[in-house]
Amino acid sequence: MAKGTNLVIVESPSKAKTIGKYLGPNYEVRACMGHLRDLPKSTMGVQIENDFEPEYCPLEGKEALIAELKNLSQKASVIYLATDPDREGEAISWHLMKLLDLPVDRTKRVTFNEITKNVILNSMAAPRSIDENLVDAQQARRVLDRIVGYQLSPLLWKKIRRGLSAGRVQSVATRLVVEREREIAAFEPKEYWTLDALLHCTKGAGSFTARYYGDPKKRELHTEEETDRVIADVQGKEFTIDSIKRSEKHRSPTPPFITSTLQQEASRKLNMTPRRTMSIAQQLYEGIDIDGEGTVGLITYMRTDSLRISEEALAAAKDFILGRYGKDYYPGSPRRYRKKEGAQDAHEAIRPSNVALDPEEIKGSLTKDQYRLYKLIWSRYVASQMSDARYDAVQIDAACAGHIFRASEQIMKFAGFTAIYEEGRDDESEEKHGSLPNLNGSESLRCEKTVKEQHFTMPPARYTEATLVKAMEDQGVGRPSTYASIVATVQDREYVIKKDKRLRPTPLGEVVTDLMIERFNDVIDVEFTASMEKSLDQIEEGKIPWKQVLRDFYGVFHEQMISAEQALEGKRIKVPDEVSDEVCELCGRQMVVKIGRFGRFLACPGFPECRNTKAIVEKMPGRCPKCGSTILKRKSKRGYAYYACERGAECGFMTWDVPTANDCPTCGQTMFKRSGKGQMKPFCINEECSNFLPEDKRGYKRKMPKATSESVEQEQEEPEKTKKRRTKKS
Repeated sequence: MAKGTNLVIVESPSKAKTIGKYLGPNYEVRACMGHLRDLPKSTMGVQIENDFEPEYCPLEGKEALIAELKNLSQKASVIYLATDPDREGEAISWHLMKLLDLPVDRTKRVTFNEITKNVILNSMAAPRSIDENLVDAQQARRVLDRIVGYQLSPLLWKKIRRGLSAGRVQSVATRLVVEREREIAAFEPKEYWTLDALLHCTKGAGSFTARYYGDPKKRELHTEEETDRVIADVQGKEFTIDSIKRSEKHRSPTPPFITSTLQQEASRKLNMTPRRTMSIAQQLYEGIDIDGEGTVGLITYMRTDSLRISEEALAAAKDFILGRYGKDYYPGSPRRYRKKEGAQDAHEAIRPSNVALDPEEIKGSLTKDQYRLYKLIWSRYVASQMSDARYDAVQIDAACAGHIFRASEQIMKFAGFTAIYEEGRDDESEEKHGSLPNLNGSESLRCEKTVKEQHFTMPPARYTEATLVKAMEDQGVGRPSTYASIVATVQDREYVIKKDKRLRPTPLGEVVTDLMIERFNDVIDVEFTASMEKSLDQIEEGKIPWKQVLRDFYGVFHEQMISAEQALEGKRIKVPDEVSDEVCELCGRQMVVKIGRFGRFLACPGFPECRNTKAIVEKMPGRCPKCGSTILKRKSKRGYAYYACERGAECGFMTWDVPTANDCPTCGQTMFKRSGKGQMKPFCINEECSNFLPEDKRGYKRKMPKATSESVEQEQEEPEKTKKRRTKKS
């Protein structure tokens, strides 16, 4: 580094590459790779008796990087700390300043809401000092979580099971899942009936179906007897048109994404986990090498709860919509969305940095997941600035014997924003509208038949990752930067499992939650956790000292810790076994789920008399192409998913391709698709079939290992090794 050159420190190499391109030769841009200083791993690292003073230390393995950055900073004219524009990014810059012993007069802080040339140059021209309030808010969160984790976790180790952990926010998220499961278990379904009448217009205008509405006020049919009485009342009688209402309905677009809505929509539409969504979004934010453009940051900062859009971006969206879709698709003035109560509003909403970069035009420069997520963000933002969709709505009420039957229909009149984007739904069931004839109200109607159907009310749905994020956001638990890690952590800890895309608590999660509710109700209380988030916001705003929040919290928490240790003295809480559907073939007992060093597995509850164990396998659609048996999903020793016949080495079939429910139209064998994310086209693997697709044409980027009967035998050894470890441990 030449003397007199300016040093810019960012967090990641890709971000360094993008920024370095815009700043030119007078700037050296280096990546610190995240935190270089933190609380120690082996101890709590917080001096509680010394007013919660944290003990920060350099991270192990970072010595060479720290030395390099220190050397570069000593030679630099000015050091710019350009870490992410949030609390954690501010804290990383603060730690860098302390760790590298940077001089105050030569050190400046800059932030980039988007990685584009104009924003970078403007930000570099207007640096600031480090915001101590932001740093204090992050320190308070870090110390709070460290105290809870390091004091609660040992209690869980002693009273429940070794290796457990507790967290201030993850415990609340687990509680939400546990309470939803108990709501479902306690739910009592209620009966109700629907009654449809197929009505024929006597003047030949056509037929339509109307549903029972009321008499004439809205009324629900609770029993079959009530339904039969309505049928008897209208049987053989003429229906008349009671009213016809015609109107124009408008649908407005949804706002651009914030962190939580991006995670929810990516889960619904792209089947991405929150963690995966944020990882891909980080890549789009930091910069992608685009053909003809160079390295470009494609979206604005993705950890935000603000719906604010800059005037420059609003003007660019207007020009784009008018140019591509015409003036009818633009509402005449920019749409500005009101921020949610409690939103920090520090950054803009998530939007494309340059709306003119159409996803289809740059598709070749993006990976499949980058393209899908960028298209989702781009489409949502453009749609948010477009005109309403308009519909012609018709509602017909038909009357007979004092009863009203209603039919409705909506016909799109103008697509508006739906020409580019429509929001997904967690509940895919939608009310269906039939096609209605053009009536004037003077027609008489004849009932050709009635159809009654019994229904029962449904319990609340289990959380998906997307709806759990929404629940945390609605209740003020966590912040945009923490949603993804919370959802991932509760699954990594085996407190919650995902089955059929829905989250369910494990027996371990329920036991830990019950203990936390009984002994640490404040820590796991949703309202308390939400109020703690507000306190952290107040620290950020400079309204309260950060250590005061710690003092107020620790007084109550410490008393609860002492009370819990006394109440649980000499006790150990047993975690109930999770009973599976598998039957032990050795002794006939129902096998149970156990958790070992390598994850969940099945074991016979008759241990030590019966030592049978099995790997947990998932049955796949389709049939084994060699013997016709069931195909199971398994995991290799390196953690990769593969698919094998349930007969194991006896059959020998094994493949990396995913079996589907489709049969080949030529040979009738099960078709497979390439493993990986997204939708893949099924193909036939039968070498004797004319539809056979060779392995080198299935789209894999690298050659997959050969699947042989020997490899199946090796993989079948896994449960045996688990069994030996379990026996030895006992």
